[in-house]
Amino acid sequence: MRTLDPVKHAEKRGEILLAAWRCLAKTGFRGTSTADICKEAGISPGHLYHYFDSKEAIVTALTARGLEGAEAGFTEMMKSSNALAAMISELDRHKTRHKTDKHGDYRTISLVVLEMLVEAGRNPAIAKIIRANTRKIKSLLVEFLKTGQERGQIDPKLDADVAATLLLSVMDGMKTIGIREPKSDPARNIEYLQILISRFLSPP
Repeated sequence: MRTLDPVKHAEKRGEILLAAWRCLAKTGFRGTSTADICKEAGISPGHLYHYFDSKEAIVTALTARGLEGAEAGFTEMMKSSNALAAMISELDRHKTRHKTDKHGDYRTISLVVLEMLVEAGRNPAIAKIIRANTRKIKSLLVEFLKTGQERGQIDPKLDADVAATLLLSVMDGMKTIGIREPKSDPARNIEYLQILISRFLSPP
């Protein structure tokens, strides 16, 4: 019996996920088949099932990676002595993300996320994945906001749960700008998002 090499297994999963991301960026969820992902990854369908048993499983893994990034970001922000300043600073990093992200440019990332949100409205399996991911990210944001309130850096009158929901909705809304205004400057948009968040969260 062949022994599974966990390092090589993880590397191959990563390659498949990147291939899936490229397919989703080109043709969307409904337009992407497991055969398309296999072709992009250079593997056979039978080989794919050693790593993922369905397209939904691939989406689950992609959202998990996104959650890992979110958790890392919140962990770093929590280390700061000023919660609001840390959040604004974190958004600064996103100004150049479209130029450096290995998965593709800012607009491509936004379009893929939007595609998944739309699919969640008609596909219960994807909706379950998206909602679970949202709950985890929201819980991180609520904890972050409450910490800022305890330190006197975020408006204590705000309901952290409601504020977190609104902030996440605003973030998702930002992803539609590339569709509504294709020529808009992502960095400039984020600058205005920083102003909006700062005014919303700052203590009176």
